[in-house]
Amino acid sequence: MIKEPYKEIKTSQLNITPLLQLVIIFFSIFFVCIIGFFLAQGIITLLYGSQTAADVSSFNLTNPHVKNGLWILQIVSTTLPLFIVPVVFARYIARDTASYLKANFHFPSILFLLVFSIMLFSSPVMEVLVNINEKLSLPSSLKTVEDLMRLMEQQAQKATDAMLSMKTFGDMLFALIVVALLTAIAEEFLFRGCIQTILVRWTKNTHAAIWITAILFSAFHLEFFSFLPRVALGVFFGYFVVWSGSIWTSVWAHFLNNGSAVVITYLYQHKQISLSPDDQHVFNYSSYAFSLIIILILLYIFRNIALKKPMFDF
Repeated sequence: MIKEPYKEIKTSQLNITPLLQLVIIFFSIFFVCIIGFFLAQGIITLLYGSQTAADVSSFNLTNPHVKNGLWILQIVSTTLPLFIVPVVFARYIARDTASYLKANFHFPSILFLLVFSIMLFSSPVMEVLVNINEKLSLPSSLKTVEDLMRLMEQQAQKATDAMLSMKTFGDMLFALIVVALLTAIAEEFLFRGCIQTILVRWTKNTHAAIWITAILFSAFHLEFFSFLPRVALGVFFGYFVVWSGSIWTSVWAHFLNNGSAVVITYLYQHKQISLSPDDQHVFNYSSYAFSLIIILILLYIFRNIALKKPMFDF
């Protein structure tokens, strides 16, 4: 049995049903992101003019100020709202910050090393999922929808490529702070903190809550053609939090995933490595099998250490 790290909420703490809590969370995210979008557009207009604001919206990368505008848009309309909403919800609506955000360090520090190892050995498995995902397609009746999703993903990739065009080491550090650290904290507070906690209490099933949260996490990114690997990452992050009782294990994993992409991109751009970050045919079948076995072993060790179980307790 998995030890349930979430404490029961007393009636005096919260009289809102889990369904209503989810509605509040989703509505708040939508509302605050909209406000953030217009605020970001205002800041961009103030700093660079209305033409740059329009070019940011249309991904016109010929404008030299668009890159900075994209960063402003990312931080103000996405990163900050994703952080503010769960913190405000946990503190002022749920009134139980400790249970919802789980921002504690009450776990063995060796779990950080195990998370690092799991993320390191997961690359071949993620490659398999990426390649499977790329072969998936919607029914012919939904071809228009598929074409639209493909176009949206291409546009998002153009924006990402522009933002991660790193000419200096300082550019890489800035990208690490925003894309890896701040994004990891914000998204984990929202998904593995608030949403997963609500779903655990609604479904009464930890495993179901982890998988549903992982699916919502992947769907939120609106990238159909990387949906499966992001679900897998969400599942890893979910179990890290459930077993350790702390959000920082998943924040660390999320940081490693995003940060490694930033560093590899930087090294490739500066011709320090020959491996392209977009190459999804790096490993062979033996690597896939080895990766899966090692991940399962490491997850088992992580679980038993986190829950203080004997190492051979099945």
